[in-house]
Amino acid sequence: MIRRLDTVEGRGRLQARRAPYWQKLSTGCHVGLRKLATNSEGTWIAQAYDAATQKQTRRSLGTFGELSAHLRFDAAKKAAEAWFEHLGRGGSLDTLTVREACEEYVASVRTKGREATAVDIAARFKRRVYTEKIADIDLPKLTRKHIEAWRSKLTAIPVVVNPHAKKPKTRVRALSTVNRDMAALRAALNLAHDNGAVTSDMAWRVALRRIENADGRRDAYLDRAQRSALIANSPPDLALFLQGLSVIPLRPGALASLKAASFEKRLSVLTIGKDKTGGDRRIKLPKQTSTFFGAQAMNKLPSAPLLARGDGKPWDKDSWKKPVRAAAKAAGLSDDITAYAMRHSTITDLVTGGLDLLTVAQVSGTSVAMIEKHYGHLRAEHAAAALAALAL
Repeated sequence: MIRRLDTVEGRGRLQARRAPYWQKLSTGCHVGLRKLATNSEGTWIAQAYDAATQKQTRRSLGTFGELSAHLRFDAAKKAAEAWFEHLGRGGSLDTLTVREACEEYVASVRTKGREATAVDIAARFKRRVYTEKIADIDLPKLTRKHIEAWRSKLTAIPVVVNPHAKKPKTRVRALSTVNRDMAALRAALNLAHDNGAVTSDMAWRVALRRIENADGRRDAYLDRAQRSALIANSPPDLALFLQGLSVIPLRPGALASLKAASFEKRLSVLTIGKDKTGGDRRIKLPKQTSTFFGAQAMNKLPSAPLLARGDGKPWDKDSWKKPVRAAAKAAGLSDDITAYAMRHSTITDLVTGGLDLLTVAQVSGTSVAMIEKHYGHLRAEHAAAALAALAL
């Protein structure tokens, strides 16, 4: 008996049973309908024959219950054919969602020993991907429209300035931050593509392209007098933290993560473990800087924070943000000064002081390309001044 799946009338005549009803689409490729109850619309299934293994492979396509009954066969046929094409291109039998692709990428980063990076990326996915509709889309079904809609929403998310104020203000998200969020998702999807979970990157190749010129130069520079004023107007624990940032160009998070064991007094060496660069790096300190860090490590257990808050807890962004703003206000500085301004200022001084960019990059834990991008103009200005001095 011929059973028609492509008409509403034909499907209505099907008896309930566990085994699917099949309709051939092409050699070795079928679309099926499993109808477990007489009054059920059923679940659509795709089946492909693998000549190499001589086995049938199946994939559930769903009910397509959101569509009118007369449209469901065409939708199931289209989904089945897309899956057949995916397999024909060498795609994996395992179908990943965007969420699962992100989780696999985080796990991949961890296996490479980049725990700090994995934590940062996982947090980005949790905030920006897992709460969105895109998270549950199967990769073969992902389209450019899905990605563009996600990107538009990502760009439009406002940032709350001083959320504890009576009337918190908001600002537009920095394009550099948008770039970092997109880069994380792009890397996850690229890994899934490399592993065969999807056979084309057309959905995100253009839609997740980075925004050019988003990382503007860091212009919040504090000279030595201003840095001293900021430190002088800070509580004692914050003053020590800011002093640490003023003597070595670390990211605030990297400084906050240092333990007493990170400082080797005998060698005057500071080992930086948690930073964007991932692996540890060792910095030989001058005498005065070594004395400062030696005082902070004195009488502390090796696992204790090298620079701790007054209550002994380690610093983090939430604990230093408001006190730094208050100290800046007390020192008569701009209210947009952040702890990161100390890093920028020390790097600026190193560059303008004539230290070669490779050494600056190694000490600050970034690439020469990034130093050149953000601080190369300072070297150009000094070169112009030197050339001007040659004029007769």
